Amino acid sequence: MKTLIKSLAVAFSLALVTTLGSVAEAKPGHPANVASYKAGIYTTADGKLNIALDKQSGGAVDIRLKDTTGEVLYTHHIGKNDTKYRTRLNLSELPDGTYQVEITNGAETSSHMVNLSTQKPTTPSRVIALN
Repeated sequence: MKTLIKSLAVAFSLALVTTLGSVAEAKPGHPANVASYKAGIYTTADGKLNIALDKQSGGAVDIRLKDTTGEVLYTHHIGKNDTKYRTRLNLSELPDGTYQVEITNGAETSSHMVNLSTQKPTTPSRVIALN
């Protein structure tokens, strides 16, 4: 009878420790579910910015486009059940300058700089005339 009570006490304490360990946060201040992701960002010749993102399900990811003052020009939240996101942003209406694309999953943030500059038209250095 004593061994039965001891066995039940050990089993109960083991179950209690396992339950409390799964409820506790691994890192205080960080989200419990963090999705890893891979992102590809590239520009096109006609002034568009393509963003392609693949992520694991289970955690959310946010995308933001900011100007130099920190003002958010574009934001998109990718939910925890989504695994792919593709978009094309038209940057042709934005003034020249440096912009920042931030991608975050709550625990880590990656930043990508985008420089916009307008090329000035050049005059041809050679003129051909017919008489």
